[in-house]
Amino acid sequence: MQKLKILNTRDVKKIRESMLQSYGAFFVKDYAYLQNEKGKVFLINKDLAKIDIHKLRVDKIGLYMAEVKGNSVRLSKEAAQLLAKENNNKLKNIVEIDKEEMKKYFQGEDLKKDLGDENKFVLLSYLGYIFSCAKYKDGIIINFLPKIHRGEVIL
Repeated sequence: MQKLKILNTRDVKKIRESMLQSYGAFFVKDYAYLQNEKGKVFLINKDLAKIDIHKLRVDKIGLYMAEVKGNSVRLSKEAAQLLAKENNNKLKNIVEIDKEEMKKYFQGEDLKKDLGDENKFVLLSYLGYIFSCAKYKDGIIINFLPKIHRGEVIL
């Protein structure tokens, strides 16, 4: 059982500012945010936040949104898709990849791509559909796709 803390307005504001800087947008709908000891943040409906979760034996709750370390927010693939759905025209740092790169990515490989000198988080897109989030560093898009989502036959 993990210990979850409901984030206060200040903590959510820090995450919002980091996401606006990295991705150009934040979630439109009003969610409550929970964080565990490892810095993982989960989205839940505001109504669920009214329940005292400390009196319950909860293993998992909500949608895994991101890992927060310092001022950086690395979105999960589901959160990247939700962010794109809610803010399609406002997003930035989107990297369009082709069919071969898509296959490599879903096989767990890092992608070599020149996006400049700045290390940053990027949203990955294929045929205009944002499907994941990754870190760009030194000419390489680092693959954070969980093994459960990887596979040989993707396209």
